[in-house]
Amino acid sequence: MTLYIGTSGWQYDHWKELFYPRGLPLTDELAFYAERFQTVESNNAFYRLPERRTFETWAKRTPDDFVMAVKVSRFLTHIKRLKDPAEPVERFIARAAGLGPKSGPALLQLPPQLQLDIGRLRETLEQFPRDRRIAVEFRHDSWWTDDVRRLLEKHGAALCLADRYRPVAPLWVTTEWTYLRFHSGRGQPHGCYGREALETWVSRIAERWSPDADVFAYFNNDRRGCALRDAITFANLAADSGLRPTRVPPPTDLHLD
Repeated sequence: MTLYIGTSGWQYDHWKELFYPRGLPLTDELAFYAERFQTVESNNAFYRLPERRTFETWAKRTPDDFVMAVKVSRFLTHIKRLKDPAEPVERFIARAAGLGPKSGPALLQLPPQLQLDIGRLRETLEQFPRDRRIAVEFRHDSWWTDDVRRLLEKHGAALCLADRYRPVAPLWVTTEWTYLRFHSGRGQPHGCYGREALETWVSRIAERWSPDADVFAYFNNDRRGCALRDAITFANLAADSGLRPTRVPPPTDLHLD
């Protein structure tokens, strides 16, 4: 099992001097991050999908083994609400292809108000090439049906296992890989995860996925550097349990209060 561990995004002003050295140019932050973490989730693509040349630049600035997951533009998920997905998906694929072999899973995060519409979900998944890894993050309870689970299985799509103080999705295994997002924990400082919660997730991964699975885990609790701290702790706990986490920096690289 390869457990890819990183954060949701890398450009946060409050990470300056906490993680990034004083005076480091903004354009050098990704390279600095990628030397310490092997993967990241690009969530800024959700707000504004970059041009292909931007993805190409990111690929050039990162090590050969780096993997970038990309959150699909909200134009498809939140504005069109999965209606008429062909053109938005085609545009996303064409631009994100600039990452080349560093391209990781694509994340479809649905708005919390969007209730079950299996027809739109089916049509959206059908637009993606079969060899493209897709994870879907549902945020309305109406999606937890057997039909949705079977649809994800049919398309080889992963259910995004989101955690906000607790798992907010059923722990479905819909394909041979999976995708986790950690939004907020009950630890201290507020929003960070406690050791016990992270140990529980390590156990869940080891129990539910095979030793050959790829698991992508991203921490979205960026405030106070929680995402950075928790990613490091999670990787160390996973290694202690016999899993194979990707690289993370030593805790001493963080300058936390």
